[in-house]
Amino acid sequence: MAIHHYENFPVASVLLPPRFRDAVALIYAFARQADDFADEGEVPDAERLARLARFGEELDCVEQGRNPQTPLFRSLAVVIARHGLPVAAFRDLLSAFAQDVTKKRYGNFAEVLDYCARSANPVGRLLLTLYGAATPENLAYSNAVCSSLQIINFLQDIAIDYRKGRIYMPQDEMARFAVTENQIRTADTGGSWWPFMKFQIERARELLWSGSPLGRILAGRIGLEMRMIIQGGDRVLTKLARVGGDIHRHRPVLRWFDWPLMFLRAV
Repeated sequence: MAIHHYENFPVASVLLPPRFRDAVALIYAFARQADDFADEGEVPDAERLARLARFGEELDCVEQGRNPQTPLFRSLAVVIARHGLPVAAFRDLLSAFAQDVTKKRYGNFAEVLDYCARSANPVGRLLLTLYGAATPENLAYSNAVCSSLQIINFLQDIAIDYRKGRIYMPQDEMARFAVTENQIRTADTGGSWWPFMKFQIERARELLWSGSPLGRILAGRIGLEMRMIIQGGDRVLTKLARVGGDIHRHRPVLRWFDWPLMFLRAV
């Protein structure tokens, strides 16, 4: 479940059983605030890292049984203790957001997946633990779904991320397809842009659907929620392919009319 302004995907939606909604909302509040530290506003990088470090100090309090300083972490401490949530997953998220401040390019796909393993996969791990379903098999499926959703978000936001000084597309693959940073800067979708994007879309879709058994393994409304999330990611990829990968003029997002189709397919 991609964290970067995950407007395309359900968050603590009405599909979830009510007993989980408060805990899920707290997990996403933590992730969203930490992500905003790395991304939003016009503050120096040193201040961004300092804010993330303060979140890390609050996690220290939670882990050591001391009283956190902020309401968010006091509430989070209760949820972590009640459900046995792994504090390491929260630390992984902070590590990824700190990396957003310090690392602006990714040499290859392995580096991208390493980032996904800390920016997206921990959310799936936390939710599966919350649901009492964090088996090795389920975690492997969840990691595939979460990483793919993060990559889909990267594809949607190539232009947005570039304006923030970042390119998440693997540098070696850009070179292989003769795609340049200048093309991103000038919104040039000529040359090999579409073959490059087609390759990215197909790989993200394959990764997404490799985790799809999780939607059938999880029971009831939780399973339906997972199937909706997978359908949402697939729908964004379809929209991206339909415009030839032109994220500059046609950034794909889910509209109100997409949701009935997603729900029908999920059911």
